[in-house]
Amino acid sequence: MDEDKKKIAADKPVLEKGKQYHINAKLGDILGTVLLPGDPERSKKIAETWDEYKEVAKHRQYHSYTGKFNGIPISVTSTGIGTPACEIALTELANIGCNTFIRVGSTGAIQPGIELGDLIISTGAVKLEGSSIHYVPDSFPAVAHHEIILALIEACEIHGYRYHVGLTASTSSFYLGQGRPGYSDYKTSRTDKILPDMQKARVLNFEMEASHIFTLGQIFGLRTGAICAVYANRVTNEFGTVGEKKAIMAANYAAKILSEMDESKEKVNKKFWYRKIAL
Repeated sequence: MDEDKKKIAADKPVLEKGKQYHINAKLGDILGTVLLPGDPERSKKIAETWDEYKEVAKHRQYHSYTGKFNGIPISVTSTGIGTPACEIALTELANIGCNTFIRVGSTGAIQPGIELGDLIISTGAVKLEGSSIHYVPDSFPAVAHHEIILALIEACEIHGYRYHVGLTASTSSFYLGQGRPGYSDYKTSRTDKILPDMQKARVLNFEMEASHIFTLGQIFGLRTGAICAVYANRVTNEFGTVGEKKAIMAANYAAKILSEMDESKEKVNKKFWYRKIAL
């Protein structure tokens, strides 16, 4: 029977041999910590920094590679822009056994003292997007996993990267939702309030994916985190595509550190990593 004639459930679209419909990957295709860039082209850039890699699938914006970095399994799947696209990627990756995810993205800094090319490690995110509400109430926190935060900090320290740690605001809108004017300088009263309101709340940056990644991680029992390179500085009104390579390498080394954490926990039969395990 032709594949296009086979019955596929509309509520759980899984293809032949267990391949997930959007990411076009099955159990065993994607191993280790999964890095989640938005840009599909960044997937290949990330894979090229590893010791070895192979292409798993390319379907729509979901470009996946798996390989090894410093002897550990590691993978990457691009998500495209926005929380709906992340929901698809994270859900389908979890369906095939993946449980640790690091968003590797770009961001706009909104606090003084953060420079273009710096890295921002998110501890949690303000949910200014429209996806999380389908899963949990607005009051449900979007929090990164503590082990990923620690691993990303250590990776940045190892390489001497400038980095900042704190809250992110994730929006569904790049323009008005982040305080920028739209076409023909269109804006509303809320447009002018969002940036100063977030600055007063000590939020570090705007981006478009982290909050739903964190929310899904909390719900499904997955480890999730995010590190972003600062491309835009909303305080000085500067823009530049710098810091991508640093974000990639920090995420790679964080995956290595997480693997070491897991090994340490397993040796002493502990659920949570703490410093004394490694001493």
